[in-house]
Amino acid sequence: MRLPQPQFALQAALKPQDIEKFDALAVAVQKDEDGLHFDSTGFSHAVITRLNLDAQAIVKSWPDYAAKSGEILELPIDGLGKVSRLYLVGVGKSGREELRRAGAALGRKVKGNGFTILVTSFSDGASSALRESVIAFVAALSISHYGFEIKSAGAKQKRAGNTFTVSGAISNEVARAQVLSDAIWNARDLIHTPSNIKNPEWMAQQAKALVRAAHSSSLTVSVKSGRQLAQFGGLRAVGNSAPIPGPRMIEVRYAPTGSKNWAHVVLVGKGITFDTGGISLKRPYDSMVAMKSDMAGSAAILAATCAMTKIKPKVRVTALMMCAENMVSGTAQRPSDVITQYGGTTVEVINTDAEGRLVLADGLAYADLELSPDYLIDVATLTGAASMGLGKQYAAMYTRDSKLAQTLSDVGERTSERVWHMPLVDDYAPALESDVADLVHTADKVKFSAGSVTAALFLEQFVGERRWVHLDIAGPGRSDVDSGEYIKGGTAFGARLLIEWLASFA
Repeated sequence: MRLPQPQFALQAALKPQDIEKFDALAVAVQKDEDGLHFDSTGFSHAVITRLNLDAQAIVKSWPDYAAKSGEILELPIDGLGKVSRLYLVGVGKSGREELRRAGAALGRKVKGNGFTILVTSFSDGASSALRESVIAFVAALSISHYGFEIKSAGAKQKRAGNTFTVSGAISNEVARAQVLSDAIWNARDLIHTPSNIKNPEWMAQQAKALVRAAHSSSLTVSVKSGRQLAQFGGLRAVGNSAPIPGPRMIEVRYAPTGSKNWAHVVLVGKGITFDTGGISLKRPYDSMVAMKSDMAGSAAILAATCAMTKIKPKVRVTALMMCAENMVSGTAQRPSDVITQYGGTTVEVINTDAEGRLVLADGLAYADLELSPDYLIDVATLTGAASMGLGKQYAAMYTRDSKLAQTLSDVGERTSERVWHMPLVDDYAPALESDVADLVHTADKVKFSAGSVTAALFLEQFVGERRWVHLDIAGPGRSDVDSGEYIKGGTAFGARLLIEWLASFA
């Protein structure tokens, strides 16, 4: 159901005549007041020499080509072996984000062509900035190829995967980029699968399949269902409205031999495989179309945890995927119901469309009481309020740990999965008071107009004294456009952010 994923090959050295075995060539270019400039090191030098490229002649023939980041000029090539075309890829000033845009643009340009492509985009240096730029470029090159379709055999378009050859001098960076892009592809597959196929049991099967595919004894998976969820009042209240098989808590653990004394990170992901809003039915109804992606938080943490077997950081990771369907049925929870979350806290339910925080509360409390995490992170497409405040470019991040917030902000800038540190406003806490239970789960009774903040304040009640971060990815978790690294739909936001943060545990 996914379109072909590109492959990457490495080659340490290249002679000018070697370029004839490729279908296409891609060369990084810049333009300033002195004209057009090619990267003259490494592979680029071989290509420029073999093609006898004349920068100024190109400027005269295509004067409007500015070599802006992501701007591509395609030139036909004749009489040079297999090579049929040359792509001049604008990289601006070659900053990390400029190279990310360039990689995405090139990926989109050749998507589905089945080419072997020589990419000559990097110098041979080894600075940290260059390494990050290489990772950004190659990851974007792969991620921009992503596509998902379910079509009959007669309606399918023939799509072929591309193979890119890049310099062996940057093999570590290419390998890291592949880890990141693989995680994005895996998470997007889960997110884009329609909900008539996807349910909590299906999510458990996919988690098991990804763990098996990792071929690592460090990675294990277990699933709680039925009577095993007796204490998980939030998960049952949301998930029991759906047909059998019902809700699941999927626990995926990365714990290499000898890791007992390493830091323990627990990730909790919202896994609502479809959200109707329950009795508090969503309006307008077409807003439900995107709700197959309401399990994007669980998809991101699963992909990130499985990626640990390739990166091998010195950290233990446990992912808790809190999976349920929020449906309308005779067993659906009602506004005014009182449920008991894991750990005993009672909650008055006011709006059944605020179901995500109920399943997350169970996961957070379970993590705090049973797993002894050093860090506790939850990821969820939780509130429309977060996207109203921050749009599609930033996730809302809530934590009282300013040092951890800064670390995640820095990682977000490097990965282009940006987070914005939002305030946990204690003055809004009275909105969570209930006359009949310990808490009410929404701020509907007190109109503070800060839905993302009050949702975070609710979740905070279940984390004990842990170093906790809440990531509300409702904005960047879905894309309304087909552009750059994204296709319309789920983005898998959070996977790269978590992988690079976890990789920092050296």
